Amino acid sequence: MLRCTLRTVVLAALAIWTVAPAGAAEDPAALLARARQAMGGAAWDRVAANHVRARVETGGLAGTVESWEDVGSGRYVDRFALGPASGAEGFDGKTAWTQDSSGQAHPSDAAEEVAAARNEAYRRSLAYWYPQRVKAGLEDTGERAEGERRVRVVRITPQGGRPFELWIDAATWRFDRLVEAGGRETRTTFFSDYRAVDGVLVPFAVRVTNGETKYDQRLQIESVEHVAALEPARFALPAPPPPDFAIADGKTATTVPFELLNNHIYVEVRIDGKGPFQVLCDTGGQNIMTPELAATLGLEGQGAFQGQGVGEKSEDIALAKVKTLAIGGVTLRDQVFAIYPLQAMQQVEGVRFGGLVGYEIFRRFVVDIDYARRQLVLTLPAAFAYHGAGAVVPFRFHDQTPQIDGAIDGLAGALDLDTGSRSSLTVLGPFAAAHGLVERYGAKLEATTGWGVGGSVRGRLARAVAIRLGPVEVRDVVIDLAQQKKGSFTDPYLAGNVGGGVLKRFRVIFDYGRKQVIFERAAADAARDAWDRAGVWLNLAQGGDAFEVMDTIAGAPAAAAGLVAGDRVVAVDGQSPRDLPLPVLRMRLRTLAPGTPVTFTVERAGRRHEVVVMLRDLV
Repeated sequence: MLRCTLRTVVLAALAIWTVAPAGAAEDPAALLARARQAMGGAAWDRVAANHVRARVETGGLAGTVESWEDVGSGRYVDRFALGPASGAEGFDGKTAWTQDSSGQAHPSDAAEEVAAARNEAYRRSLAYWYPQRVKAGLEDTGERAEGERRVRVVRITPQGGRPFELWIDAATWRFDRLVEAGGRETRTTFFSDYRAVDGVLVPFAVRVTNGETKYDQRLQIESVEHVAALEPARFALPAPPPPDFAIADGKTATTVPFELLNNHIYVEVRIDGKGPFQVLCDTGGQNIMTPELAATLGLEGQGAFQGQGVGEKSEDIALAKVKTLAIGGVTLRDQVFAIYPLQAMQQVEGVRFGGLVGYEIFRRFVVDIDYARRQLVLTLPAAFAYHGAGAVVPFRFHDQTPQIDGAIDGLAGALDLDTGSRSSLTVLGPFAAAHGLVERYGAKLEATTGWGVGGSVRGRLARAVAIRLGPVEVRDVVIDLAQQKKGSFTDPYLAGNVGGGVLKRFRVIFDYGRKQVIFERAAADAARDAWDRAGVWLNLAQGGDAFEVMDTIAGAPAAAAGLVAGDRVVAVDGQSPRDLPLPVLRMRLRTLAPGTPVTFTVERAGRRHEVVVMLRDLV
């Protein structure tokens, strides 16, 4: 969520550039050599390692960044402190890693993170000037102009990395910016205020943007020290911090009951001794609380950072630190929470809840999710041993989310395991497009298929013969082919996102310390996966006295009966929303037999009428 580092990953330029007329393409290595000469020439040969201190401003907060990098190998570590948040990320020459505010660290070993780290290593080692350090493909893409100003753009693809553009000012031959497309967005890093340090020119002002300028990160370098080679241990994955938690009565495990609503896991927590508060449990989710809960706790957030999720919109989030977070018999200390407006999500869920917890719990314990018994068991990793017959599947971290190797009807790809998703399997847009899945499945029905942080999600509906989670096969699964243009479902490094619709078929044990997940089949695995048989997306209207029709599927029973977006549904089969919770209604529309009539009492333009919807299978 928050990355306040000196990483030179970058996105789309804010200015409008045009391609200027140019002659034959030049040797890109010669262009880079000319930039080297302008920025210090042979003096760069003496640079072995760097120690950089900087001030960072973003989201209305100011903080510090400290960076060490070994120029010969490309190893690096960046540490930041910003308001209540702190953390680090690094690369030891083989493995990239991330550390959060509580000191918990994990390898960043999904394909996207590996590619980003390889690019960082390429740049930190100055391999654009010293190509023997890291091999790369180079291409001169020509000259671009903005008014009277011109730049040369070299496209670079490091070995094991991904393409990025290095823009060079054609007048000064200094680096002007970097542009790099990541999995979810394109970032641009601008360089300015060049100053001489030991004979080389270094940019002392850096701005990183993803095009939404209110969330830009601005770094002002305070000092650059060229030092002798640094010890390798500095770049290693940090050791686990001292325990910041305790289990009551000295036990090694605790059991936490949960409710399964909309295929989401809801648990009760206590914060700073107050509560209980109901929150959603998300495998990769950070700690989040609503502004209402923050007010109840007397907490004031700091900053206004960019919050993004599966939807296409961004929201401002603030940060706050709590003294204690208790779940079951476990109490964690000094946890950082993002304060995020979730009113729309409460209407989507039809459930009042105070926020989310996830990664901070999963990182410290082995988490056994028993969907059949509706309970979580949190066990100290040292006390956990598995003796069952389930399939043990290794995973890697995609940010903070477990990611496994899998397949969708024989098409191999990376799959995230996401208890925060209600769907069975969302196939991401780039993967679907690359394999022609809309055409392959004849996926003509488009619908609202989910709703999360950032708004609604639309997709084309289909049914897969089988999906594979490591060696585990799940047959006859409803899948949605995401149609998003922005947000996390546009990640080209990911095939799909596995949600509660599939996970609830198993007892699932997440062991983050050993980077493995265990699947034990449950009785629910025998049930055929179903989609809403009315073809309507309902949210709970503000005030809770009606359901609001947000979307209908063209040609589906709800639309054929006359329901339209904007209708207020004040009763279903005679039950009002206060007597019929939205999660229960959604389950009915999935599980009642095809041919079952369902009567909606609709309020439209101040008048009421009844609409009878005849359920049928759509997928």
